[in-house]
Amino acid sequence: MTITLGASFAPLAVHLSPLLVAAPTCTATFARTRFTAVVALLAAAAVLLVDRHDGLLHSPLLPIHIGAMLMVSAFVIAARALHDRDLRELAQVRAVSETAQRVLLRPIPPELGRFRVASMYRAATAHALVGGDLYAAARTGRATRLLIGDVRGKGLPAVDDACAVLGAFREAAQQYRTLPELAASLERSVRRHLGELTAIAPDSSERFITALLIELPDDEEIVRVVSCGHPPPLLRQGDQVTLLPVARPAPPLGLAADTPSAFRLDTVAFGPGDTLLLYTDGLAEARDSAGEFFPVLDRAATWTWDCPRRLVQHVGLDVDRYVGRNLQDDLALVAVHHATHPVHAGQAPP
Repeated sequence: MTITLGASFAPLAVHLSPLLVAAPTCTATFARTRFTAVVALLAAAAVLLVDRHDGLLHSPLLPIHIGAMLMVSAFVIAARALHDRDLRELAQVRAVSETAQRVLLRPIPPELGRFRVASMYRAATAHALVGGDLYAAARTGRATRLLIGDVRGKGLPAVDDACAVLGAFREAAQQYRTLPELAASLERSVRRHLGELTAIAPDSSERFITALLIELPDDEEIVRVVSCGHPPPLLRQGDQVTLLPVARPAPPLGLAADTPSAFRLDTVAFGPGDTLLLYTDGLAEARDSAGEFFPVLDRAATWTWDCPRRLVQHVGLDVDRYVGRNLQDDLALVAVHHATHPVHAGQAPP
């Protein structure tokens, strides 16, 4: 419109119609294909009007101007159509990824027994919502059991192993009375899974999964822990944040023995007001631009611990600021707060 009006006041020797090619070109940067095509047709009509005003109606310049406009418009519309197709495909891929995440990493309810829980997951692979880190929760009578783990490797290639561990946990969490028995069952399941992959994945013998099993009884102020080579969680009691003591971790799943005696059970006090933060090595091994590891314990004193949801959000923002770029590894967080009062269904966290 501006170019058309300007042409009506410009000297006849100055031909502004070639500038109208900017209309469909600029429109394609923000509008979809159909609107870009409409603008291209209007721009072609404007070229005819401007050239008529300039006395070029019977000049050989008119078909050149019109042809150039149509050629550029066709190219711009085709490029915009390809871009729109890519956007639709990306939306479909994200929808499939979100569905896969909900199936693989089922959302943990915000209340489990008398505990408030929140979780967060970030995949290292661009546009992916699942990867090699995993977590799950299960209610077993009067106790809550949690699993957090990390498959060797990262991103989409590790999803298969993560799926096998999660499926085994959901099946076995209700069947075994103690955590060492549950850990031994997971070890047997991982061995079967890796054995089945031997023919198609020669590196299956080198694959393993670090895991941490947590049990929180409703009627006892304790937490029971079995570690299979996984980083110990953070425990906040009062104003003090420490690493939850794990005396003798077992090897990662896939490398451990398959009997309950191979897994040591540690028991630690966990009373009202206390909070646990379970995490994968995507947090502990995050590096800044100088290559320094994220100081988990030092930074933990600055986090908000009374609300699990705010805690995982605070940790995510903190590690983003520290790293200053996208994380290079998958990251999973699960925060558990021992409520000072019983949690009722539908009750909002503080």
